Amino acid sequence: MHAAVVDPSRVVLRLVGELVSERGDTVSEFLDSASALRSIQSDASIDVLITSLEVQPMSGLELCWEARLVAPAHRPLYIIVMSSLSDDQRLAEALDSGADDLIAKPVKRLELHARLRMAGRLKNTQLHLVHLAESDSLTGLLNRRAFFERLHAVLQDPKKNSSLSAVLIDIDHFKRINDTYGHDVGDIVIKRVAEEVAKHSGLVCRLGGEEFAMILQDRDESEALRIANSLRRVCERLPFNAEGQAFAVTCSLGISRLNEGDTADKLLKRADVALYQAKLAGRNRVHLAEPSTPTVELPDGVIRKHRR
Repeated sequence: MHAAVVDPSRVVLRLVGELVSERGDTVSEFLDSASALRSIQSDASIDVLITSLEVQPMSGLELCWEARLVAPAHRPLYIIVMSSLSDDQRLAEALDSGADDLIAKPVKRLELHARLRMAGRLKNTQLHLVHLAESDSLTGLLNRRAFFERLHAVLQDPKKNSSLSAVLIDIDHFKRINDTYGHDVGDIVIKRVAEEVAKHSGLVCRLGGEEFAMILQDRDESEALRIANSLRRVCERLPFNAEGQAFAVTCSLGISRLNEGDTADKLLKRADVALYQAKLAGRNRVHLAEPSTPTVELPDGVIRKHRR
């Protein structure tokens, strides 16, 4: 684990830091609350905040509140407040401000270690729940809601959205696969294609049915086309077998480059149009949307389903 310890006393910082380090955890020490908050916001590895109430420029209670605001919902952050006061009113204020626990000063080794072990258990539970809430149950990829949340965050950060492209992938004639071999075999096809799609990007989702989306960052247009065509060729070579009968599948792909001022919906709707054009051109091919490609007006977050 990685703990940020905040206290105006260098002596307290050193003592608490040593107690945390004894467990093999990483420690970042801060004399002021503003520096600690900036670090929590920029360093996603920090998963524990241990703060005194008597810190500046914002109080420990304010730091608890602000830390909760800057840590996204999918990032566990366990907050322990240190105080020489242990009255019920102070505990209630700390918990209402976002703290998970209160520990009295001077901090005792066994007590702190026990609370950190509890923080670790809660972190694992929270990560598991986040995974269940954000993942598609069949493929393990991001589900639609989580994908759009992550994509919105990427588009708001100029450092992350340069040379960005969206790719939509649709398995051709998937209804025919289900009708011929059954839905169990169809699920196997979806999972195998999902495995190949996930190899090319960390931001990949199953939009629904047999359609997937992935975001390629820090890759120019030629690289996006190369990746898409490589994925298409891999998919058409995947071996499948049902009741002794071998069969293959193909995929159609549409690519849209990020234009200045694009929202997530505009970016994906252009890729959706490109995918539709790949279908019309005969399937098993990649189509790149031009920057001026018109988009169909659909409700936010909706991607049109294509002819199979």
